Amino acid sequence: MNDTAVHADEPSIAELIAARPQLRMDAMDGLLLEGVPLNAIADALGTPAWVYGAGTMRARYGALADAIRAAGLDAHIHYAVKANDHLAVLRVFAAEGAGADVVSGGELARALAAGVPASRVVFSGVGKTNDELWLALSHDVAQINVESAEELARLSALAVAANATARVALRVNPDVDAGTHGKIATGRAGDKFGIAHDEIVPLYRHAAALPGIRPIGLAVHIGSQIRSMAPYRTAFARVADLVRALRAEGLSVEVADCGGGLGIGYRNEPEASPAALAGAIRAAFGDLGVRLVRLVLEPGRWLVAGAGVLLASVIQEKHSGGVRFVVLDAAMNDLLRPSLYEAWHGVVPVAAADAVAATTEADIVGPVCETGDTFARARRLPKLRNNSRVAILDAGAYGAVMSSTYNARPLAAQAMVDGENWAPIRARQPVEALWQAECIPDWME
Repeated sequence: MNDTAVHADEPSIAELIAARPQLRMDAMDGLLLEGVPLNAIADALGTPAWVYGAGTMRARYGALADAIRAAGLDAHIHYAVKANDHLAVLRVFAAEGAGADVVSGGELARALAAGVPASRVVFSGVGKTNDELWLALSHDVAQINVESAEELARLSALAVAANATARVALRVNPDVDAGTHGKIATGRAGDKFGIAHDEIVPLYRHAAALPGIRPIGLAVHIGSQIRSMAPYRTAFARVADLVRALRAEGLSVEVADCGGGLGIGYRNEPEASPAALAGAIRAAFGDLGVRLVRLVLEPGRWLVAGAGVLLASVIQEKHSGGVRFVVLDAAMNDLLRPSLYEAWHGVVPVAAADAVAATTEADIVGPVCETGDTFARARRLPKLRNNSRVAILDAGAYGAVMSSTYNARPLAAQAMVDGENWAPIRARQPVEALWQAECIPDWME
């Protein structure tokens, strides 16, 4: 094979960079995120290191907000905290006016600590504990998305005990296959999420009669990394039909929570369009009246994935069994998605000279003692010297939040850039911190 050839379905290094306006290759400084050389961050913090672009996040948020306004929708954006829960990331979106979609008591605490008011928090999640529901009630969050009759009963009892009223949206399971990876599909009949759509009307009626409960609407979320509008249109139509059925019984429905899940183009494939999503929402809910149905969106990945990279250094190249391996100092404990979901991430050299050199196929792997510790197979890269650096692209979502300390590997450093400025936002975890909370029983001393 010609060593400059590229797989038909795989973008080249130059194409990966060109398709991402937040990235630029400088002949002297190498790869830049926004206006900051990534080599400068790696020099200061070492690798592996996460780097996020605040300007990129603002631009993505603005594009989504503009699409909503252009469609004439009264919709509120609640950033899905699970995608990336760093306080600095949350602060960026809070400053833009976003609310937060949280799925745990810890995420609620993080959102509040970052400056998101409780009045802009939606609490979702299939398994909220009594303590978490109590926390949501004590802060009087804007909305609790209830996922079952059993949860509704628990919440009613807690609200009565707290002398509070919970604003509740029932989460609909519309039995719609989002056409995404099976592990991140959430709207099929066999999935653990939500309430079967044919059970919604009687349960909503029941909720309206429960003490401590104020049903305000319906919610739906069918999965993540969705790039086609067809499943959205089907799911939204089913929710809109339920709104009409509830109103026909004289029940008040104020909110339609449309969830999130907008997908991006990891391989440079077309990403989901905010304008198309806004159009699908308007088609389903437009005739219900924007003053009568307040719309909620819960995007995560679409806002932050492309804003982040994982910097790594090459430990060594090795050749075995006819395979070229590029061994990085980043591993599956840092970025789990390739191992967990078979996810594809672009990998590009940070040095300008490496980015234009001839390429051959290589498996890109980490040092963890698992065969699954593999970022990419048969990926075309130039020959990389020891300590050369690469950037793993589109790692701003479901990256650091899913990291672990497996193999006693401390959590990586994190930094944020904003235009030409940058600052560390989390120091590399000291190895001693891995066992600071541990103790040895007295009888073993």
